[in-house]
Amino acid sequence: MYFGKPRAHTDSERVPPNQHVTKKFPVLHAGSVPEYPDLNRWNLQVYGLVDQPLLLSFSDLMNYPQTTLGNDIHCVTGWTRLDNEWSGIKTKIIAEAAGVNERARFVMLHAEEGWTANVAIEDFLQDMSLLAHSHDGQALTPEHGYPLRAVFPHLYFWKSAKWLRGIQFTEHNHPGFWEKNGYHMNGNPWEEERFSWD
Repeated sequence: MYFGKPRAHTDSERVPPNQHVTKKFPVLHAGSVPEYPDLNRWNLQVYGLVDQPLLLSFSDLMNYPQTTLGNDIHCVTGWTRLDNEWSGIKTKIIAEAAGVNERARFVMLHAEEGWTANVAIEDFLQDMSLLAHSHDGQALTPEHGYPLRAVFPHLYFWKSAKWLRGIQFTEHNHPGFWEKNGYHMNGNPWEEERFSWD
């Protein structure tokens, strides 16, 4: 199933302004690459403005309904990769399980080493938004966020936090790691919302 910007007749119509298509999957991140030799020591915390905070093991996540989605991804550095396939849990399933409070307007994603990314709750809850454990039929590699990453294909890809450890629902919009360093608070690639001055 394909979600995101509707498929067009040519690849060029699927590519946001000033992006170039690559078949590679570049690796960009800040800090070291975490490794998890024992997933029993990994968990995901869901908290903030929720009725039922969650502390989920990887096994817990795999017990939720699993979904495979196809989409294109767009990096703020200028590359676009078409026709990706991701498998995981829809974000709205986790939000429903936690009972998100109506005051929640934003989500802060927390990853290893204090890395964070902010998204509006509307972006988090879109039908295409996913907590992914697999890419193109294979488990994520450590460089691409194993064991779990967010995938928001309608936003620049820095918003799709790798090595996810926490999902915090908030009333106010707080800048994440890259947003504090000049990146845009929203990150819409079709509007070229790359930097805070765009």
